Amino acid sequence: MAVFQTKTFLKHDDYMTPKYAWENIKDYIPKDKVIWEAFFGDGTSGKYLRELGFNVIHEPIDFFDNDKGDIIVSNPPFSKSKEVLTRLKALNKPFIVIFPSSKINTQYVRNLFKDSKDKLQIIIPKNRIHFDKKIEGKTPENWKNACNFDTFYYCWKMNLSRDIVWLN
Repeated sequence: MAVFQTKTFLKHDDYMTPKYAWENIKDYIPKDKVIWEAFFGDGTSGKYLRELGFNVIHEPIDFFDNDKGDIIVSNPPFSKSKEVLTRLKALNKPFIVIFPSSKINTQYVRNLFKDSKDKLQIIIPKNRIHFDKKIEGKTPENWKNACNFDTFYYCWKMNLSRDIVWLN
């Protein structure tokens, strides 16, 4: 795939997670663990998880330079998926992260998790998650808030009852 860049095209990777995306999986997140929501965005994700009753660390700090909490529950920047998944595996703690469903077919995901004694598990939402796009902290004018791709919740060391969980 070619990379398309012009002076008028800017890549933005700031898509905020709606509360319902965390409500979808609240029963799969242990209540007795401290969650590190490792990617701050606009701060609402940590707020939503707290509203759902979780103990959450959510600070505007660099994920690659820090290690907080007992488990990681987050929506990382999709453009950094390889680096994020590599770091998550190195941290060796349970996680649930949202990534496009197509990531499951990449060689780096295969190579990271194929020989792991802990299986990579997936939670599949019933419908697409419609993220709130932000550019420099603001929703762009005419933003339709409609996602045109599917996402999964990628889980590791979460000990789900099944390797693939379809949400109702």
